Amino acid sequence: MGQGDRQANTSEARNVGTAIIGAGMSGLVMGIRLKNAGRPFRILEKAQSVGGTWRENTYPGLACDVPSFFYALSFEPNPDWSHRFSPGREICEYFEGVAKKYRLHDDIDFGIEITDARFEDGGWTIQAGNGEVIRADFLIDATGPLHIKNYPQIEGLDDFEGTMFHSAAWDHSAPLEGKRIGVIGNGSTGVQMMAPLSKVASELTMFQRTAQWVYPIGNRTYTERERKWTRRLPVLGALTRFVYRQLFNRASAGVVEDGFWRKQMAKGCREHLETVKDPELREKLRPDYEPGCKRLVMSTDFYPTLEKEHVHLETGGIDHIEAGGVVTEDGKLHELDVLVLATGFSAHEWGIANVVGLNGIGQKEAWAEGPRTYRSVTMPGFPNFFMIVGPNSPIGNISIIEVSETQTRYILDCIERLDQSPGKAIMPRREAAERFQAKLGEAMKDTIWVTGCSSWYVGPDGAPTLWPWTAPEFHRQMKKPDFVDFEFIDAV
Repeated sequence: MGQGDRQANTSEARNVGTAIIGAGMSGLVMGIRLKNAGRPFRILEKAQSVGGTWRENTYPGLACDVPSFFYALSFEPNPDWSHRFSPGREICEYFEGVAKKYRLHDDIDFGIEITDARFEDGGWTIQAGNGEVIRADFLIDATGPLHIKNYPQIEGLDDFEGTMFHSAAWDHSAPLEGKRIGVIGNGSTGVQMMAPLSKVASELTMFQRTAQWVYPIGNRTYTERERKWTRRLPVLGALTRFVYRQLFNRASAGVVEDGFWRKQMAKGCREHLETVKDPELREKLRPDYEPGCKRLVMSTDFYPTLEKEHVHLETGGIDHIEAGGVVTEDGKLHELDVLVLATGFSAHEWGIANVVGLNGIGQKEAWAEGPRTYRSVTMPGFPNFFMIVGPNSPIGNISIIEVSETQTRYILDCIERLDQSPGKAIMPRREAAERFQAKLGEAMKDTIWVTGCSSWYVGPDGAPTLWPWTAPEFHRQMKKPDFVDFEFIDAV
């Protein structure tokens, strides 16, 4: 679309006040905050329903790796969780219930994928894939880092003649009973599906590139009696949430600073690995980096599953894929009927395809040397633009629910500040963002993420795109915007 076309369409575009991209958990929370504040907004969602990652992922064994009572909105507790780590479908239903309670469906445009957003004429011109042009005073990117599927670059991937699909696009019509199933990827997703797949597969092979540390937290089922009491006495759920919050606060300290909690984390992982009886298998599963450098996998059934006679762990590396299966570097063909790509997401393709701020500078150009933000939610040169769970958010050490609740409150404070400055737009000062990035870099030196491993935490510039301080410090820094660090420009 040319400049003239944009100007022509802008006058005809509907103005939505605030445009929120994505109806996942973060987008819903932002919508609730704006709705409670009486501010106009629309949530623009590419799919036909809410739920984000919990809508997209439906693979066997899917569960959250944050305890259920802590993976719920603080203002919308759920006393009726079925498990300590609840299944994905149950979590999606929870967020569907939240959207229904707050009547957010009236504020969501489904089936609209945003391809382009530009700050021009004092506001944001947003281009949808269906050709519609939308105007907004504020643009909030709530897509998160885990929404673009990552497909492995393996020679011959398209040559496979069996059934193949990505774990985030599970083919529930594919027959699995008695089939030879291969799983590429051994992160949390690959690990979670192994136990249920082992119950139906005639042969099950996991192709491991890098060993993962596994922390043994069992996913116990809450009895009907327990659920009855949490329904009757909400304080029990609140107490459970409080306990898990304290544990996470301590765990967050373990990854960002050396000491007792880091040692306890490592001890738990190493002791759990020693439960593997087969010494050869145990060594295949032993990582060569410190526990916590990559995101920990939580499981008590992964190691026992690998010890089953018909389950195999292949660590030799994949050479190529052909019609009949996977060929490893030793030349062996692993014949398969089904191949699952548990290869995660492109974690550094933040947000929508093209966002352009002042002076025609795009987000990708601004981040040519790696993501640069101010306190994870704003960027210099991009007025009235905000990100939820953007780069340097504490997704490696805090529940993402708490991250979103804190960041959406901060964003609303920024929006409301403009009530005192009519005709203005807000963005962080470049020097403030540079100071923040310098502090990040210095603090990152004490974290476990820089001790020598390759992970999706690490950005294109080689630096982890995480929060290098504790959970309490995150909430302290994000409690209120320091408007000295912002500048207000004309938006008329």
